[in-house]
Amino acid sequence: MVDSTELNRLFWHSRRGMLELDVLLVPFVKEVYSDLDPEDQARYVKLLECEDQDMFGWFMQRAEPEDEDLKRMVRMILDRVQPK
Repeated sequence: MVDSTELNRLFWHSRRGMLELDVLLVPFVKEVYSDLDPEDQARYVKLLECEDQDMFGWFMQRAEPEDEDLKRMVRMILDRVQPK
């Protein structure tokens, strides 16, 4: 279980100031993060440490992260918003 202070901190770190990232990350942290296993929660925190321009390219599917953990998290976030 994630405490409310940690969730609030992650919420604010998920607000990147770039609309394309905000519409993906903010709902993810609000609706999904608490239900992730600890390994995926750590992957999400690792993702937040990345540069906005890198994340933008990954989420716009112009590039993929080289790191497998980041690749997994990007795919998980994109799978929530893309129709199958």
